[in-house]
Order: sequence, then C-alpha cells, then structure tokens
Amino acid sequence: MLSPFERIMFLLLVAICMTAVVNTFNLMARVIGRGTRSLYLDELPRRVMAGITALITQGRIIRHRKLTSLFHYGVAFGFIFYGLVNLVDVMEGLIPGFRFLPGSILGDLFRLAADLFGAAVLIGVAYFLVRRFAAKDPALSIRDNVKLMDSVRNGGVAVDSLIVGLFILTHVGSRLLGASFAIAQHGPDPWQPVAGFIAGTFLGGLSPDALTFGWHLFWWLAIGLILIFFPYFPYTKHAHLFMGPLNFTVSPERNYLGQMFKLDLDDETVEQFGANTLFDLPKKHILDAFACIMCNRCQEVCPAYNTGKELSPSALEINKRYYIRENMSALAAGKEESTPLLDFAISESALWACTACGHCIEVCPVGNVPMLDIMEMRRDQVMMQSEFPEQLKGAFVGMERMGNPWQAQGSRMEWTLPLPFEVPTVAENPDFEYLLWVGCAGAFNPDAQKTVRALATIMHEAGVSFAVLGDDEVCNGDPARRAGNEPLFQAMAETNIETLNAAKVNERRIVTSCPHCFTTVGKEYGEFGGHYTVFHHTQLISDLVGRGLLQLNNKIMEDVTFHDPCYLGRHNGVVEAPRTTLAATGITLTEMPRHGRDSFCCGAGGAQYWKEEEHGVTGETVNMTRYREAKATGANVLAVGCPFCHTMMRDANREEGDGMKVIDVAELVVEAMGVTPSTN
Repeated sequence: MLSPFERIMFLLLVAICMTAVVNTFNLMARVIGRGTRSLYLDELPRRVMAGITALITQGRIIRHRKLTSLFHYGVAFGFIFYGLVNLVDVMEGLIPGFRFLPGSILGDLFRLAADLFGAAVLIGVAYFLVRRFAAKDPALSIRDNVKLMDSVRNGGVAVDSLIVGLFILTHVGSRLLGASFAIAQHGPDPWQPVAGFIAGTFLGGLSPDALTFGWHLFWWLAIGLILIFFPYFPYTKHAHLFMGPLNFTVSPERNYLGQMFKLDLDDETVEQFGANTLFDLPKKHILDAFACIMCNRCQEVCPAYNTGKELSPSALEINKRYYIRENMSALAAGKEESTPLLDFAISESALWACTACGHCIEVCPVGNVPMLDIMEMRRDQVMMQSEFPEQLKGAFVGMERMGNPWQAQGSRMEWTLPLPFEVPTVAENPDFEYLLWVGCAGAFNPDAQKTVRALATIMHEAGVSFAVLGDDEVCNGDPARRAGNEPLFQAMAETNIETLNAAKVNERRIVTSCPHCFTTVGKEYGEFGGHYTVFHHTQLISDLVGRGLLQLNNKIMEDVTFHDPCYLGRHNGVVEAPRTTLAATGITLTEMPRHGRDSFCCGAGGAQYWKEEEHGVTGETVNMTRYREAKATGANVLAVGCPFCHTMMRDANREEGDGMKVIDVAELVVEAMGVTPSTN
C-alpha cells in the first residue's frame, strides 16, 4: 500500500494528467468535428455491439499475416485486460488492506490472467519491435515514388512505433516486476507463474526493505506511465486501440462494401462538392486518420501499388494523420483550412490510379475507407476544378449524348441478331419475370455480346420469361460516378429509374452479366427512389440448375480457374454462385492464390477502362499481373463473370500469346447445355 505522501502525490498526478487528457482529446474531437456530414449514432445499441465485435476480433486481422496477427491478438487482449489490472493495482495502492477477490477462484484466475497476458504483451511487442527495427520487414515500408510528408519520410512512423513499443514494454514490464517483488516479499503464488519465476530466480536474496522499495518503484512506473501517456494518445498511432472500434461504431450502413452516397446537387447553400481540403472530407474519414495503425495492409493488397504506381492507401491515411498531428491545435481552434489534399496527402497521378476495387476497405482492421477519400477528391477535381484525365472526356460525352461511354450510335438490340429466337422488349412482353439488363458492354462490346447472348439462351432454354429495355436502356452511370462526375451519374440514374419504374420493374427482378450494373442499379439507385431486386447472371444460373430447370451435360472436362470480379466477390460477397455454376458444367476448378473476397483486380474499375493506365516504376500493368497469376495455376481456361474483366484478361492473354481460353461463365454453361456455337 502507498504511504499517505505517495497517495497525495498520486492524486495530484491524476489531476494534472486528466486535465491534459481533457485538453488533447478535446483537440482530437474538435478536429474530427470540422468534417462534413455526421457521425452515425442511430440504432446505438447495435452500433455499440459492432464496435465491441471489432474490438474482440481486432477487425478480423487474422485473415492476413497470420503469425503477426497472433502476436497482435496477444498484445491487444493483454493491453485491454490491463485496464482492469491497472484499476485493481490503483485500488490496492490507495485503499488500506484492499485485495481483489481474496481467497476466491475468481481472484486466482484474475492473477493468472494478469500474469500470462503480461507475458504475452511483452513477447508480442518485442516481436513487433524486432520486425520493424531489426528485420526491417519490407511490408512496413512505403516506396519512394509515393507522396509522403517529410516528417513521415524522415522516420516519423518509426519514431512513433518506438515510443509506443517502449511505453508498453515499460508499463507492462514494470507491472510484472512489481508483482514479482510482491511474491518475493509475501511468498509463492502458483497463480502467477511468470512473476513467480522472476521472484524465485532473481529476487530471493533481497532484503525486506529492498523488496518493499522495488514494489513501490514498479507500481509507480506502471501506473505513472499510463497516466502520463494518456494525454499523448491523440498524437500517436496507439490511439487506434479505441479509435478503431469507434470507427466501426459510427460508420454509415452501406448496401455494399464501397458504396458512395448521393450529393444534393440542388442545395444552393453548398459551395463545395467533393473534397479539396481536409475538412471537405466527412467526419468519419477524418476519424480514419486517428484510427489508422499504419500497418500497410491496405497498401499490400492495392493493385495500383502492386504494379509500381504512386498510390498507397496507407500513405494517404498516414499523411492525413501527420498533417493533423503537426497542426492539431490550430485546426482544432478553427483555423481556416486552405491547403489542398493534393499538396500533402496524395499525388495527382495516385488519385487517378485507383481502380476502386475496394480491397483497401475490405482488409483494413480499423474500418478505414481510403478508396472513398479518393472518390471524394475526384468529385472535387471534376466538379470544382475541371481537372481530370483527358481520355475521360470521351466517356463523359458518350454517356451524356448517346447514353453509353463507347459513344456508339447503333441500336442496343443488335446483339440479338445471331440468336435463333426473338428477344422481346418490355413492350412486347409486359408480363416478364426477369428484366435482362444488357448494359453498355453487352450492347456494344463484341465479347460482352457473346456473354449476353449466352445468358439469353440459358433463360430461353430454361423457360424463364424475360424482356429487355432495348434502346430505352442507357448507361447505369458507374463510370461517371467513379470518375467523380456526380451530376452525370445522377442524370443517368434518374433516366433509368424513370424507365424502370414505368415498366414496373420494381415489382419484378433484374438480371445482368455486369457486376457494375448489378451494384449500381441494385445498390445505389435506392437513394434516388429506384428500389430493385437485381441478380448477377451466375446467381440466376446457379438457381436454375439447383431447381432442375437447366440440364447440363456435366462433360466439360477442362481445368478452369475463375477470376472473381471486384464488384461481385469483394464489394457484394457473391463468391459461391459462380463456383456452383462452374461445378455443374463438370470442370475442374483450380483456384488462384488470391480469390473470392481477396481477388486481385483486373484493372478496369474506377473508370480505368476509359483512360490510360498510370505508369508505375515496375512497368507492369494490373491486368497482366492478374493474368500471370491465372496462368500460373496451370489451368487452360480462365473463366470470368464481368465484361470488363473479360476484356482486360483477353487483352493480357493476347499479349502473352493466347496461352489460355478466356470465357465468361455463361458461355461455359451454354457449352455444357450442348447448344451449338451458332446459337451463341
């Protein structure tokens, strides 16, 4: 127990540190509060549970870097449990005769947990320090061609990591040593094996006065460090301990992983659309900077970074974090913010290299959304600055004037001409069960036309009543929205919604072979009054096979690998339907190392299809990287489920000498149906 003087000094330290805590945490809250939109606090019990789940699972970090994740679990759970340990230690130091649950099994288990968690934390932090400073794990570095603030490039993250690591080692180590001195003084405790080992091995020859002094010394080090470090939390990456769960708690509900939200273009009071400066970002996106653990997991899966480009989603969050850190007091005090994000957070080349694949969002253990930061900045570039890649003009003009980004002027029904049966429009078959959403690719791209013909053949053979919009269909607007042209997207959406509602499609179902149409029409039109049930064609085909409405010969004896489209597998979680469909054809499926939700991008998303790919230091392209991964499986067929993936993989295949057969799942199904190629 502490002496009366020590208790007075402790209470004085608490008062000083808590005053500082209120100040620094208030600065952090005020900075976050300057962002746009609101943090989401509706249905609070459910949200709190989401935060608690994120805390317990640590954002499901075990999915990647499994060994490192196991060490992190030990550190995280140990440090969380030490909140209770520290409280008990304070009470034992301040309250005469206080012991936590003495003589009970719960008290024994508490001491055991404190002992073992303490050891786990020390081992884990030692591992992380060795990994960063001795082994210099390349996963923790950021390439030189990526924009980084000088303070970051000159060792800021390393210093921050060292401070946090030494703090935890000293805090937890001191507490463990304090327990060891207590055991040496009062006798063995079988429920504290680690502390007991230290006491028996190193402290046996010390006098009672020395043991008492040792306990007091390490009690003060353990508890004092916590108090002193608390005000520093908002300035260090260790804030992720509580900001990560908070991030999950206050995040908006999205219909799919990377959903963008509607801008109110009719609000005349709004002077800024998109994000030019830090505080043009939503509050949640500013909170991201405080939640970021700087682990580079997002960078590790980014297709742009993997092909040598200037984009690192990790660098974007780190730059935001250090900019806030260096200007915290001024920003919190309301200083007018005029520094463009492009000046410190990300380069212009990196901004336009993003494929909007969403992998950075999916993999982040603290709920950050760097891809959506980029989408907000693109909105500013297009809508406010009129600055965007020249090649996108053609796509914008095509969508605006001709309803498609190809600028094609022909009929949207030409794809039906080779079919031996009529494809009815909604006017010709108003009682249809499914609307076949053809999409711009299906209407005008030769490879995609084959896929849509295959899908129509499947529906026809299965006796499914369907119809198409024909020339009344226009582009869903996805390329415009992902490129930052929100007004054009909204115009396309409103046109399509009017057409769909007039055809009473909201009472029926839609099927499409394009994951981007699947996502946009089914998941984003709802904000504009268009509520539709949309299926990807692999979902429909899988259902038809399962219900016995589609008979396949099960004789396609080929080795196939399947490339999961980002907007099907990762963004929407549709992973099993394509595989179930493929299995029904009789093929042997060989998975690529990166598949399902972890699939690597083809390189076409985020409006990349309509512009030149940014040059990277490796000289590699995204589609070629993915194609070579497919080729390495040894499969002779590369199956796809997206018209844009089809084109990107076909182009890579052609460049590599046509070593594989690139084909859509629907076309394989038609082969398995025994339909002659002339009907496809």
